[in-house]
Amino acid sequence: MLSARAQDETQQPIAGEPRWPMTSAVAAVIVLQALLQTQFHVRRHWLMWVLLAIEGLLLLALMIGDPGAIDRRSRLLRGLSIGLVCALVVSALWATTALISDLISGGPETNSAGDLLWAGAAVWVSNNIAFALLYWELDRGGAAARAHRSSRRIDLAFPQDMNPAVASTVWRPQFVDYFYLGFTNATAFSPTDVMPLAPWAKLTMTAQSLVSLLILSLVIARAVNVLT
Repeated sequence: MLSARAQDETQQPIAGEPRWPMTSAVAAVIVLQALLQTQFHVRRHWLMWVLLAIEGLLLLALMIGDPGAIDRRSRLLRGLSIGLVCALVVSALWATTALISDLISGGPETNSAGDLLWAGAAVWVSNNIAFALLYWELDRGGAAARAHRSSRRIDLAFPQDMNPAVASTVWRPQFVDYFYLGFTNATAFSPTDVMPLAPWAKLTMTAQSLVSLLILSLVIARAVNVLT
């Protein structure tokens, strides 16, 4: 016999989450990375432009392959989505490395407190969005798997998972939940209301906290030094 919760889940129609939040987040990272290469002059490299072009093409392929709500389960689409998120994380970490290198060796954006703070903010935000997309993509098999309720594995435990009484029986986390997780983890440097259960989640959240701490500490210290 299925429990009442399980029966309720199986009787509900498949309802994928809308794609536009994820699409907007990817577009934001691409724009921020382009600004870092042009306006803020953070260690320009032609490979970054190739990476941004690949990200745009992968996003377009996903929008064509599964438009509207994300509810189509396909190995090809899953591979494209993971590839896109990995490319976003690589480009964000690349920009972080370039900014830190400029802070150490002296880049054009490090001589102005305003330019440095803008560049640091762009790098910090792009990292947070990229990590949020990584959590969103890997948790419970991805958005399509969550829509079909095909996985019982929970990698990241939200309050609604730990206390089902505060949510409907068919609640599933969507991109906004992972977006919130990405930014709170980067500012608190530790889990807030979302608990990592899987080893990959714990390691990824640790890495994001370290990257965020490094960016904030170095950028603020250099900006204060320039102002004084």
